[in-house]
Amino acid sequence: MSSDQDHWENLLRLAGNEVSRVVEAFPGDLRRRALEVPVTYESYPSEALLGDGWDPDLLGMFVGDPVGESPTSAVPLQILLFLENLWDFAGEDPELFQEEVRITYVHEFGHYLGLDEDELEERGLL
Repeated sequence: MSSDQDHWENLLRLAGNEVSRVVEAFPGDLRRRALEVPVTYESYPSEALLGDGWDPDLLGMFVGDPVGESPTSAVPLQILLFLENLWDFAGEDPELFQEEVRITYVHEFGHYLGLDEDELEERGLL
């Protein structure tokens, strides 16, 4: 296995474990909601996202319709986490990477719930 493959599998393992820890720590109603939203791990934003004007340094993104809104999107509900960007943002430090995964995941999950940063903090989620 190549070192690039080892690196990617390590990032996937660290990120997946952190997202699982976060979801398990949520109270029951939030945990149930979190399990409704698949998490997709990608290295970087796609060319299509960049073509739509998104920043190449994007850390994460919620895709789909927030809870309680009428469906308008044909795109499947998901949270995207861009692991190489998160790794770079964390200065290639595994502990900081996991913290940034947690923060980014909760931030994007907040979009699904229709909550902003202040509301996430008020609820003790950030």
